[in-house]
Amino acid sequence: MPLTIRVDDLSGEPTRALVAAHLAGMLENTPAESVHALDADRLAAEGVTMWSAWVDDELAGIGACKDLDAERAELKSLRVVDAFLGQGIGRALVQHIVEDARERGIRSLWLETGSTEDFLPARRLYASEGFVECPPFPPYAADPHSTFMTREL
Repeated sequence: MPLTIRVDDLSGEPTRALVAAHLAGMLENTPAESVHALDADRLAAEGVTMWSAWVDDELAGIGACKDLDAERAELKSLRVVDAFLGQGIGRALVQHIVEDARERGIRSLWLETGSTEDFLPARRLYASEGFVECPPFPPYAADPHSTFMTREL
């Protein structure tokens, strides 16, 4: 399965649709005040890099990285299309984002994900890629629906 990961400007309908589905999915499982996923406009903002993963001409997943400062960045909006779950797309995106951050001189990556059972696969993926649980980091506050993780690069 040839996988291509590329920077995405969010101008294409498949990517925008997956971002919208990701946000809708977060709102189905989490109270609105605890949803921190970004919409397409915020993912296209200055200081955020968005990637899309493609198998041939089919969108397989997305992931983003938001700069927090010169040495810290936050992994955002990791989502794999249901048809591609379990095929390593999410792991490939995380590894790609980690490598890009390292090349840009970022010293640590941070993330917020859900704390419920629905998010267990995501937490396991992040832990297997070296992320460890940590206290909330700015701009977040403690939230029973959130798990915070970080990884030194």
